[in-house]
Amino acid sequence: MATNDPGLPTGMTTVGFIGSGQIGGTVARLAAKAGYDVVVSNSRGPETLADLVAELGPQGRAATAAAAAAAGDIVVVSVPFHAHSKLPVEELAGKVVLDTDNYYPQRDGQVAEIDEGRLTSAEVEQQHLKAAKVVKVFNNIFFKHLGNLARPQGADDRTSLTIAGDDAEAKQAATAFLDAIGYDAVDVGPLSESWRVEPGQPAYGPPYGTFEDPIGTPASAEAVRTAVAAASRPAN
Repeated sequence: MATNDPGLPTGMTTVGFIGSGQIGGTVARLAAKAGYDVVVSNSRGPETLADLVAELGPQGRAATAAAAAAAGDIVVVSVPFHAHSKLPVEELAGKVVLDTDNYYPQRDGQVAEIDEGRLTSAEVEQQHLKAAKVVKVFNNIFFKHLGNLARPQGADDRTSLTIAGDDAEAKQAATAFLDAIGYDAVDVGPLSESWRVEPGQPAYGPPYGTFEDPIGTPASAEAVRTAVAAASRPAN
């Protein structure tokens, strides 16, 4: 993977992670490579993240979820959707929260507001987090593709990732973070429109390749917008 520009968005130097598995760990690696300080956490305790911290190098450390939330200028949340109710509300207040979560009823249990199309999973998380500024991102790409498709600014084969959010400044921060770690952003609108990139939709996975090919396929902004536009919400 190409080395990215180490310049960081103004005022954004530390990224906290609540959940450091496939997507969270991959974003942490990209962030550390781009020059951010990284604070990772999971549900099992900081001591279980020694291997990831060693991989991240001097810019990485492990902490509790609350400490990672408090430390981050921006915070990546990558936990099973049903665990969103355990996210630290006070520590995330006022923070830009990058929400990678997806709602899978078979795993998370049925949530009527989502099943009936009244709320998206990101809106449910925003309601729980209250004063945090939630931006939906990283939820529609295979973690191996995410790790392999990052490119420097100006690369002809740079990939675009989708973002959705209700706060304009938070989306600007998310776009700047994506740029720093090697991606462009396609804004799909407010959190209420994030269903367009959820499981089962054309933008969920295919623009970036197949599971069988771990390298992935670069996806231009045009290709991603086309997939987003093809979304279809089932009638309830």
